[in-house]
Amino acid sequence: MTSTRATLIQVAERAGVSLASTSRALHGTGASKAMVERVRAAAAELGYSADAIGRSLRLKKTSQIAFAVADIGNPVYVEIMRGIHEVLAPHGYRVVVMSTGDTAASTAELMHSLHGGFVDGMIVIPLRTDDELIEQIGRAPVPVVVIGRAMSDRGISSVSTDSAAGIGSAVQHVVSLGRRRIGFLNGPLDTTPGSSRQRGFDEAVSAKDFAAETDVEVAADFTVAAGIEAARKLLDRPRRPDAIVAANDLLAIGAIRAARERGLSVPRDVAVTGMDDTELGQVFLPRLTSVSLGSAERGRAAARLMLGLADDAEAPARQISVGTELFVRESTLDQNAEDAE
Repeated sequence: MTSTRATLIQVAERAGVSLASTSRALHGTGASKAMVERVRAAAAELGYSADAIGRSLRLKKTSQIAFAVADIGNPVYVEIMRGIHEVLAPHGYRVVVMSTGDTAASTAELMHSLHGGFVDGMIVIPLRTDDELIEQIGRAPVPVVVIGRAMSDRGISSVSTDSAAGIGSAVQHVVSLGRRRIGFLNGPLDTTPGSSRQRGFDEAVSAKDFAAETDVEVAADFTVAAGIEAARKLLDRPRRPDAIVAANDLLAIGAIRAARERGLSVPRDVAVTGMDDTELGQVFLPRLTSVSLGSAERGRAAARLMLGLADDAEAPARQISVGTELFVRESTLDQNAEDAE
């Protein structure tokens, strides 16, 4: 019997259970482990393949949640996605990854496309926001949860973290090590992360007891390549910084690469910190001192908000804040760290 001819009724008959039990077992909802194994074994024997499109039309549900980000190659988004999947998968949802583009307008267009009914909800990390985008999110036909900016005051459930405070902890760390020429390597200031992290740096260096020189360089993007280019400018200043606080791990890695180009040792000649505490930063040499923004927990929190909205679309908007933590590693502390490639 071929997969095109096998039906759900035939799977139920082969498994010796009701049609309703068969459906629940195949879709991972309300069935015991033994029942799931029994029904799936029968489906495999018959070569049964579920008609996902037909089922979506009948139930008006796709069992898909979109995860939309500007750069799907950024490792921090991968960690957030893992947290989302961890929460949603046991409830029968698949996570579909999408690109928002890097403008508020392109993200707003993506919001408008939700009227096509291809997902049951969306978790989005907008790089840039404006009033039009916020309005589009509010008018979306399916639940939307935002990561990165508090929006509950606009009626939108969201998950945020205090990255400004995280930058402050990185600045305090390098100053405590005796560094007195602090360079800040930021990303574009018209982005949500760029503006909040600049605010954190400005607040840290304006403290009454702050006693170090400062310099700022803004990279074209939050990438390694942009970090290398911007860090070269910092390192070629007449008063070269002896510490660089970077706005994310990719920029920090770019800064280390630029330092190596100039024959500088990290951390002996220049200490470097990042932000996001990505797996990449943890295995890079020297291992990167970085501020964790709780990436996986932000993903899990957003997924829990999504499940709540899936149960009650009229539920009031909620705001969840995830804490930060500085993890100190060789890029600031180990004076004998090898400048290994």
